Amino acid sequence: MPTLSELVATGGRSNAADVEWLHLLVGDWQLLSDLAFADIVLWVPTDDGSFIAVAHARPSSSATLFYRDFVGQRIKSEWKALVTDAFESGRIIDSSAPDWFEETPTRVRAVPVQRRISPSGLAITNVPIAVLTRHTNLSETRMPSRQELTFNECSDDLFRMIAAGDFPDLGAPSGPRRGAPRASDGLIRLDVDGITTFASPNALSAFNRMGFTGELEGESLAEVTTELAEEQHTVDETLPLVVTGRAPWRTDVDSRGVTVTLRAIPIRHRNERLGAIVLCRDVTELRHQEQELITKDATIREIHHRVKNNLQTVASLLRIQARRSRTDEARDALIQAMRRVGSIAVVHDTLSEGLNQNVDFDEVFERVLLLVAEVASSHSTKVHPQKVGTFGVLPSSSATPLALALTELVTNAVEHGLAGREGTVEIRATRDNETLTVLVRDNGNGLAEGKVGSGLGTQIVRTLIQGELGGSIDWHTMVGRGTEVTIEIPMRWVTAA
Repeated sequence: MPTLSELVATGGRSNAADVEWLHLLVGDWQLLSDLAFADIVLWVPTDDGSFIAVAHARPSSSATLFYRDFVGQRIKSEWKALVTDAFESGRIIDSSAPDWFEETPTRVRAVPVQRRISPSGLAITNVPIAVLTRHTNLSETRMPSRQELTFNECSDDLFRMIAAGDFPDLGAPSGPRRGAPRASDGLIRLDVDGITTFASPNALSAFNRMGFTGELEGESLAEVTTELAEEQHTVDETLPLVVTGRAPWRTDVDSRGVTVTLRAIPIRHRNERLGAIVLCRDVTELRHQEQELITKDATIREIHHRVKNNLQTVASLLRIQARRSRTDEARDALIQAMRRVGSIAVVHDTLSEGLNQNVDFDEVFERVLLLVAEVASSHSTKVHPQKVGTFGVLPSSSATPLALALTELVTNAVEHGLAGREGTVEIRATRDNETLTVLVRDNGNGLAEGKVGSGLGTQIVRTLIQGELGGSIDWHTMVGRGTEVTIEIPMRWVTAA
């Protein structure tokens, strides 16, 4: 399905600022639908005088009227006159008679969407940038409850603010959506003085769990919250703005081991504040889960850090042992083991610095090349490594074997192809959605036929590439012109790993 930005672009009459405003509005799409107990659809104008639907929300508080999305469709003929009237007049227009949809009577309201030019100014666009339609089901006729009446009043207030360019609020911070309170979680209505005029049962229950034993209605929400927050060691400086309904902010209140998140939506008319809607939600369990994730992330990072330290200690011991070896064969074997351990330590060191188990392999490989320089110096070789292309981000389960395999290949090029001379080792990485291809080429003497695959390092590389990464490897030996090794790794295997 096309994105909202793509759909708005098909209309041909909206600019980047309009798209940004509509994104903010759609961010509260579900809230508007739940408060209105109705389906709501967002229409943007097209160049040919029609409208196209770019967003559709169904209420979680009542049954939906439309079982199929209107997104991407042209406006129906029965709604076009109403929407056009709202768009051209800039006023909220209600249908004069019930609108029938599949034998169901509905009431349609068209709300022009005005955009505020700047967060601090009062100027709005000359014409609406879109039109919102509310489709209310009239088939279930019964006496509405006090909560339903209040929710409808709140939705009417927000619709009037949308038509005046007061909602959404450009000054509101873009907080995380995870754990954001919804209308069904708890709603409190405040008057201009911050006194509670309505509190839904779920809102009262949330405050009861924090230790409040009275009735919220008639009480100052700021005073109630202040008493509950007394045991908090630190209090968010935005708390007074939220509980008085003066600013469109969001904050948390902790009391008696319970965490309730609050979000204030000031109600304004012609830039005059009339009161506020405060949404609340008990997020105690959610905060515990987030804290557990933070603790686990820190633990995993610490484990990687300790593994890196232990591997570096092992590498140091191997280096010391190599210096004390009396035979060249034993010394070379210990140095190779030290280098292999060191390449694995580099991956764990990178993992200890991040919060996820993915690593930027280009950064890892740059550090691996430092180990190669050490190998080159021990063989009286001057090597010029050249890295072309990018590996990108890889999961740690793939980064470790790939780092070890490339270390072996580059080291073999230095030890055998360029031993005792000056030369170049080129590492070329190419990646697409299907394959990661790595080319390792040197301009050394090349390997004689029959030598490929006979050494321990080559066997290690084959095992890592073919066994652990599910890829393929091929050696091209060109006597007198160097060696070229091609590795191909399927990305689906890397992702699964």
